[in-house]
Amino acid sequence: MRDDLLIRIDAAVCAAAPRAESCFEALRAATQDGPGVTRPSYQAGEQRAHDQMAAWACRLGLQVTADAAGNLSMRWPGSAPSLPAWVTGSHLDSVHQGGNFDGAAGVVAGLLACEALREAGFSPRRDLVVMGFRAEECSTWFVGRHGGHLGSRAALGLLDPAELDTATHIATGKTLAQMIDAAGFDSARLRQPEPLLPASTLAGYVELHIEQGPVLEGAGIPVGVVSSIRGCYRARNASAVGEYSHSGGVPHEFRRDAVMAVADLLMQMDDEWTRRRGIGEDMVLTFGKLYTEQALHSIVKVPGRVDFAVDIRSQDNETLMQVEALLRRLADEIGARRRVRIDLGAIDRVTPARMAAVLQTRLDAHARALGVPTMRIASGGGHDAADFHDVGVPTAMLFVRNANGSHNPDEAMAMADFIQGVRVLACFLAEQAG
Repeated sequence: MRDDLLIRIDAAVCAAAPRAESCFEALRAATQDGPGVTRPSYQAGEQRAHDQMAAWACRLGLQVTADAAGNLSMRWPGSAPSLPAWVTGSHLDSVHQGGNFDGAAGVVAGLLACEALREAGFSPRRDLVVMGFRAEECSTWFVGRHGGHLGSRAALGLLDPAELDTATHIATGKTLAQMIDAAGFDSARLRQPEPLLPASTLAGYVELHIEQGPVLEGAGIPVGVVSSIRGCYRARNASAVGEYSHSGGVPHEFRRDAVMAVADLLMQMDDEWTRRRGIGEDMVLTFGKLYTEQALHSIVKVPGRVDFAVDIRSQDNETLMQVEALLRRLADEIGARRRVRIDLGAIDRVTPARMAAVLQTRLDAHARALGVPTMRIASGGGHDAADFHDVGVPTAMLFVRNANGSHNPDEAMAMADFIQGVRVLACFLAEQAG
């Protein structure tokens, strides 16, 4: 690509920075909820975000459509439309009282890049598509059996039709199918086997997203090139069932204490995490939703039941399998020793998604040419990008430094860092779509 075009693209991104800031301000104002923002999947907050992005895309002259799942497509037709398209974007829903940038930054970045490319005189050869996906944060808004990332998985043909009936929205009690239909889309189409967005029509996918941890902040680096998205093995509905008994009258050796059994399991798994971290393995482990029965627990009772969840993540699927096997063995051993039945329940498995090496290299090259400091970084959270990887589409991700983590109102992505990421994204898209 000509150096003069890249210079014009970079200048246009920097000149368009105020547009990004005003867009984020408008998104916050439209979905403000206490100290944060709330954009529930398939409800008004998410829809308001979709409407704002669609209006911007229309002003840019992009072709704006929504698919049967409600995913927003904003397409810049290329001169050779028969070629597979390049896609960028992210999701537009949020967790309850979350931050303003999680997900939305990727859609804003895609539109800002298109605006800058157009301003610089760039004309794509293949179609360039900015996507705003539905229901990526569905673990916040839907209970019941589902595989997550409902919008992108629906688009790519990864959604099991059974999920339309087994995923239930926490705010309404309606099934996913009912929520999709009530929002004006077509759940019946999602029961058909043909994907809405066939992988064969896609040349690649790149997603800009805020980092959801402290790594870039700690390193003092504004942009990360993602090496992989950690897979996760999750026991969402685990329990330990012992026996309620008198806290003063039952000696240690006669107890069937569910809390002590789970505590024993937690500490032994934490020791394994420490061991694996010490030998350089990539792994994170979380025990969450840990609670006794509110209607029955008491300071004068030995607790007879504990419910909990386990989330194991790693870039290495072998590590995930080994740690799951250890979790099961320890649950059996500790349960037998403490006379408590530990039931892990069904385990949902998502395999790691390694980003395309050649695309990581190109992102690095553009960052160096632009003088943007970067580092390679693993993603601990799941993203729509993983679903593109899973259907065989070459996939890449950029992280933008973000103080204070995510899924909270205190997300603190600086606009200067965001523009650094968009500079890299715009030049990368020009290379891939040109």
